[in-house]
Amino acid sequence: MSPYGSDRSPRRPMRRKLLQALTAGVVLATATGCSYTWKDFPRLGMPYPVTEEAPRILSLWQGSWAAALVTGILVWGLILWSVIFHRRSRTKVEVPPQTRYNMPIEALYTVVPLIIVSVLFYFTARDESKLLALSKPAHTINVVGFQWSWGFNYVENVDGDAATPKAGAVPKELASIPDRYTKAFPAGAEGVYEKGIPGDRNPETGNPGPTLYLPKGEKVRFILSSNDVIHSFWVVPFLFKQDVIPGHTNVFEVTPSQEGVFMGKCAELCGVDHSRMLFNVKVVSPEEYRAHLKELAEKGQTGFLPAGIKQTDPARNAETNTL
Repeated sequence: MSPYGSDRSPRRPMRRKLLQALTAGVVLATATGCSYTWKDFPRLGMPYPVTEEAPRILSLWQGSWAAALVTGILVWGLILWSVIFHRRSRTKVEVPPQTRYNMPIEALYTVVPLIIVSVLFYFTARDESKLLALSKPAHTINVVGFQWSWGFNYVENVDGDAATPKAGAVPKELASIPDRYTKAFPAGAEGVYEKGIPGDRNPETGNPGPTLYLPKGEKVRFILSSNDVIHSFWVVPFLFKQDVIPGHTNVFEVTPSQEGVFMGKCAELCGVDHSRMLFNVKVVSPEEYRAHLKELAEKGQTGFLPAGIKQTDPARNAETNTL
């Protein structure tokens, strides 16, 4: 007779509950991923990359997951092995042999994590240096973050005349940008701008926020500046984001590789209406991009929006690196 008062094992209800929980977990996982296909699985939750630089970020993401999976399998395997082969049975009630000060195992616990962290650090540093490297871009766009929307200064020679404005002169609105970046401005860049409000909508998708135009297949340099607090410029399918900091200029370059309209947002909690700081990025052909710049000029949106807070020259040019 069972010590519990019946011949029925108390483990059976527990096993039945465990099986029901696993079944419910599988159903929940498959039901919430109805729009997810096997073609999307290799990206491990990342959106499809739409720039030439984004696959490098995706590769780093996949490698991190692979390392985590190998580590997880090892840990889970050791746990299951201990549970199955070293569990306490009804016939064996004595305390198992205790092992202390096992130097090989303790050395293994120290060396293996160091190797894992070192490998991840190497690939992260290598890819970061590649992603933040600057070249001679075809286009320069100053992104201005402000509460509660975005402004886009297209630093372009819209009228085709290299003599206007005065050669070498930096517009006062862009005076907060360090000299090492203004030197790369194209000659005759009188510029046009787009200033958004939270109530803007993209006419094609209906997504909220202003729309930033980019040319497909041509490298674009983004110069990020803020007029108030810290924001973060994040175009989701770029697989890349960077902070927009008052008094500090961040810069990066991408080459769009796919046409379409993509969503962007502020990824830094910047105040009460942070959730409304949305925008759109429309990648078009180079011809359509230039036509859009002329359209902004015809609307009277010439010149530039103020790009950042005022700084003294020593503070503005304090950093000498080009990243």
